[in-house]
Amino acid sequence: MARSEKKPAPRKAAAADEGNRRAELIRAAGRLFVDKGFDATTIRDIADAVGMRSGSPFYHFKSKQDMLKSVMIEGLQAALEAQQAAVAGLKDPEEKFRALVKSHLRIILEDHTEFPVLLYEWRALSDESRAEVIAVKDRYEAVWQPVLRDLKKAGRLGDDSKVARLMLFGALNWTVQWYRPGGGLTLDQIAERAIDFFVCDKTGKPK
Repeated sequence: MARSEKKPAPRKAAAADEGNRRAELIRAAGRLFVDKGFDATTIRDIADAVGMRSGSPFYHFKSKQDMLKSVMIEGLQAALEAQQAAVAGLKDPEEKFRALVKSHLRIILEDHTEFPVLLYEWRALSDESRAEVIAVKDRYEAVWQPVLRDLKKAGRLGDDSKVARLMLFGALNWTVQWYRPGGGLTLDQIAERAIDFFVCDKTGKPK
């Protein structure tokens, strides 16, 4: 009679479950950091939001600071994937710019990603964590730079410098302070007005 073999432990299923719990924690922490602020949010708040014991998040993260860093990086990576998809197949620089602006506004205003935490809690990062987040942030902004350069080359943008890019992001990111769904302007209308504000017409004059 053949000896029965021990079945291996379902490691893949366990790993997937742990990955899901980590993702749940990141989403919950992101919402709480936006709603309450990083300093006012406790690990117990985050654990309660996902039905964990108060010490369980430390299985996935070393500290609340580590969680904040992870929330920001996850938000940036999701935003990067969204904007890469938005410009895929587009050739005209103005079409690309329009797609990037709409994608960025959708991410910070509608998609409920972790991205907005960047706008509120940047100063709460340690120097070490900030360096890691900046590396991903630079990848996100790098998708915009060739589009701005091509717009300037075509005479459709007055300035494609780093300062111009920072001013563009500053204007777009500030919408989180005043935009309200159903408040009179749709996201697409806001995007079109922003595009008209920054992009010149074919004669080189502001639209």
